Amino acid sequence: MRVHLINPSHVSFGTAVITPRWLYVLAAATPKSFGDPILVDETLAPIDPACIQPGDVVGIGIHTANALRGYELGKMARNRGAYVLFGGIHATLYPEEARELGGAHAVVKGDGDVVWSTALADCVRGAPNPIYVGGQIDATDFVPARWDLVPRDRYMWASVQTVRGCPKHCSFCSVWRTDGQRPRQRASDPVIQEIVQLRRLGFRFIALADDNFYPVTLEDLRLASQLKNTDRLNELKSIRAGRFELMSRLAQLPPDMIFFTQITMEAAEDPEFLDAMRAARIKGALVGVESVTPEGLKDVYKDFNSAGESLIERLRTFRRHGVHVLGSFIFGLPSDRPETFDATAAVAERAELTFAQFVTLTPYPGTVDFIRWEKIMADKPTLIAGIPITRRWLIPQALRPKLYWPHPVMSGEEIRRQTQAVWDSFYSWKSIWKRSRFIKSMRARLAFLLISKIYRQMYADTGIATDSARIAWSARWARWLAKPCQHLFAAHPMPYLQMPEAMEVPELGAADL
Repeated sequence: MRVHLINPSHVSFGTAVITPRWLYVLAAATPKSFGDPILVDETLAPIDPACIQPGDVVGIGIHTANALRGYELGKMARNRGAYVLFGGIHATLYPEEARELGGAHAVVKGDGDVVWSTALADCVRGAPNPIYVGGQIDATDFVPARWDLVPRDRYMWASVQTVRGCPKHCSFCSVWRTDGQRPRQRASDPVIQEIVQLRRLGFRFIALADDNFYPVTLEDLRLASQLKNTDRLNELKSIRAGRFELMSRLAQLPPDMIFFTQITMEAAEDPEFLDAMRAARIKGALVGVESVTPEGLKDVYKDFNSAGESLIERLRTFRRHGVHVLGSFIFGLPSDRPETFDATAAVAERAELTFAQFVTLTPYPGTVDFIRWEKIMADKPTLIAGIPITRRWLIPQALRPKLYWPHPVMSGEEIRRQTQAVWDSFYSWKSIWKRSRFIKSMRARLAFLLISKIYRQMYADTGIATDSARIAWSARWARWLAKPCQHLFAAHPMPYLQMPEAMEVPELGAADL
């Protein structure tokens, strides 16, 4: 019996930007008695069905965007006589769908770190349970990834997780509902151990793949202090101290290492935290801007963000502290108007964003938006290829609409076309070259140009373009660019790198609030 772990994708690029961390975590959670699992990341290359034999176990992790491809693989594997187990956020939300459409013998709901070995043992007995509830495990139970199995020459960045869960409640995001609002933060030791292992292998670019790297804001601390909630205040201070301890240890790692993470805009009000990020060489962060107007922020339950000139100043604050921002914007909000697109493009330029992504409002399962959208569509049911539009991920790729929300003043095609135009403008050669001026070496500047173009091709044309020829051409071009770009990100292995020691971090007292 062999164990296969598959990350499904309809499009393969040969080289990927970031490692799919879950593959290597479940590989580590696989008992040694099964041998090394066979890992397949279809963003690199499609799976060869012939490698799956009767009696094997096939684990497939899916999110909504790749669920249909995952179901195709599940049925293929079951037809070949393998046990099929599904996991991931989409399977957690729709376990019966994975069984009915994906041929699943079993579905793992929630975190798979601990329960995965139980599911495998049941397959050995020939009696897997229909459902395994992994739930939301404590950070002490998180399984470190098996990076010894990673193909070093196929990924530009590696990924390490430091915290799961997010205390926010954005309407378009399911994280706070599936991973919880209580930050489950790992101690610094296991995090640093993984990072050191990756640098030994030759990775120097690491994504801290967290739901929110800034789980405690200054406002959280002030509120707990004002309410005289001592237990809550101590808990928040402990989480914050853990962040600073981790960053102090990152700062001791080799100076060529660079980190990227995801963070809320409130961090701009916390110069001490931003300075610690700079010292730790966390040089980039995805910041969910979402909208440039107060009305748009209300649409997505993100009133804690800023708009207008205040927004531009906040985003520039990151840059002044040495943190480059990948700004994320949503188009198609009810309050958006035709002029919103140009206004957003202007903000992205004036705020000195290093990267940006422009997505259209899409209802994802598990979110407040999805629940609201389902209710709207219940009054006017729509079928595409015989599939309800509210199960849009089951619609064949070529027939899927690019937009799903009805808009009060703009057509779906107008929103899609204008969104594409903003991508084209922000990622034109001229704009990219202008943004690269902060880079000193020509080699690094070239890497910036290539990664900008790859990012644009992977996430714009293959996501929102309607012309299938343009999508196919973008995928091919991304493949051509990805290989030389991967070499630019590679570093010489450091097999003898040692763990940096933990440093004592001063505790933030109530008097400091």
